[in-house]
Amino acid sequence: MSEMEEEAADVICELENVQGLVDALTAVRWKRHQDAVLELSEHGIVLIVEESGCLQAKVYLKKELFIRYDYNAEGRPRFGVSLGLFVDCLNAFSVPGHSSLIQIQYPGPDMQVLLKSVDSLDASICAEIRTRIPDTIAWDYNFEPAGTNPLTFTVKSAALKEAIEDLEWPGSSIQITMEPNPPSVTLRAEGHGDLQIDFMYCANSDLLVAFQCDHRVSFKYKYKFLRASTSNMPSSVIKENRGSKLSIGRGGMLKVQHLVSISKPISHSYVDSAGYQQPGRIAHIEFFVKPEENED
Repeated sequence: MSEMEEEAADVICELENVQGLVDALTAVRWKRHQDAVLELSEHGIVLIVEESGCLQAKVYLKKELFIRYDYNAEGRPRFGVSLGLFVDCLNAFSVPGHSSLIQIQYPGPDMQVLLKSVDSLDASICAEIRTRIPDTIAWDYNFEPAGTNPLTFTVKSAALKEAIEDLEWPGSSIQITMEPNPPSVTLRAEGHGDLQIDFMYCANSDLLVAFQCDHRVSFKYKYKFLRASTSNMPSSVIKENRGSKLSIGRGGMLKVQHLVSISKPISHSYVDSAGYQQPGRIAHIEFFVKPEENED
């Protein structure tokens, strides 16, 4: 790559752990053919996918995730890519148990995304991904609290995934109810019968690790959209089981948040003495699910 091409690029970034990036992007890949919009800024990269105006997911890749992040654009460039193609190309650079250094550049001479391995002694792997002018995002929801106090709970990620899988009924909806007294969260599915899972909150709770609710709320969500928020949760998230945060906002909008580690697989240099990773090494994933109808 020439110096002129580098100078013309809106962004050039380098990342140590390709597999962590693959995990984060796979988490929002709920069907085979999906288009994604990438938005670049001086703060990092945001990838957005959506479906039917009822489900939207965002992956936040802050610039601190990268060992190099050169941003030269004016404004915030946006472009569209095939999410499946992007993930498959990144996978080609991932070697299990090895920290692969990859460079990502946009745009190339023909407005493409350029991927290149930069630490291989034997050979250099390169890939080009065509981009397109992105469609207008149907809805970019500004999540607003339902009241003065947030309605939110944090449940162990593995338990959340298992609960949603257990509640599957063909074409069904899931009703999520939060009760302040006794403090609890109920997930209920209706099909040929009723199935209900209760998470009770108490000081030593192993599953429901945080809870905030000052009045009863209950909303229904289409099962396929709720399932998309957990169905491709990376194994690293299940293994670490740190917790997924769910919040109910104004009008019943549901926000589901996961944290995915992007740290080097063979290094512990980013983990402090308490065992927590530095915030810069975590990718934030958010799903927004619109409710079917108001119950209250």
